Amino acid sequence: MVNRKDLNPGESPEAAFGARLRSLRETRGWTQDQLAERTGYSSQHISAVETSRKPPTRRFSRSTDRAFGIEGTSDTFERGWREIRHGALLEGFPEYVGYEGKAAEIRLYEIGIIPGLLQTPEYARVLADSAAQRGAITPEQADERVAFLAERQEALLRPRAPMMLVVMDESCVRRRIGGAEIMNAQLDRLTAFAELPHTVLQIAPFDIGERRPFNLPMNLLTLPDLSVVAYAESQMQGHLERETTAVIPLLAAYHQLQAEALPQAASVAMIEQVRKGIP
Repeated sequence: MVNRKDLNPGESPEAAFGARLRSLRETRGWTQDQLAERTGYSSQHISAVETSRKPPTRRFSRSTDRAFGIEGTSDTFERGWREIRHGALLEGFPEYVGYEGKAAEIRLYEIGIIPGLLQTPEYARVLADSAAQRGAITPEQADERVAFLAERQEALLRPRAPMMLVVMDESCVRRRIGGAEIMNAQLDRLTAFAELPHTVLQIAPFDIGERRPFNLPMNLLTLPDLSVVAYAESQMQGHLERETTAVIPLLAAYHQLQAEALPQAASVAMIEQVRKGIP
């Protein structure tokens, strides 16, 4: 092909978006002109996005999703656009989310706040707006953060839903977020989650003390091929780990955490106790 530019998807999120666009287009056997006809954009525009000379927009992303027939899946171009707009996303997290949407089993451990996949929209909105008020993100990014979380939650509502095992530090349910009404609704969401047939919810009480194996939140995903990936993050950095030698000790530590945590019935009882104490 004349003047074909080599792409480097690792160069930037925009470059990764463009490389995936070209790859999917060529897999279908389409030229840039043919994709242009299907999206309502010019072939020059398609070329500019593929080579990251022009950033994608929401409208363009939705048009390509329709053209490729991937609307409503866990791996849309609109999600990729949101990841680009999400300047606050930590390194490794977008890749983790891609695995999350395909996982057969999800293990979560959280400290301080309810895990994102279990948050109500109102609870998530309070957290995002608070970050915007502090200047950590823009109001636009706050909107995108809430929308992106809703997409992640929707991706789990598939016919064969993944098994979800969630351990929360006691601080997650005792830390008041957004006032009584929002917190009550969030605690109700947790008890409803615990009743689902494919979930286990446990609270790691304060009194396990030094026996708590993790000092940071931890996510572990078992994929359909039974491989396991881990994702952990600090305030400023995220890390996705796929090497078995590094992941297996984390999985063992999670099992130890589950052994120290309260059983599900006792965990739900604690949540109910906290909820009754909220005026």
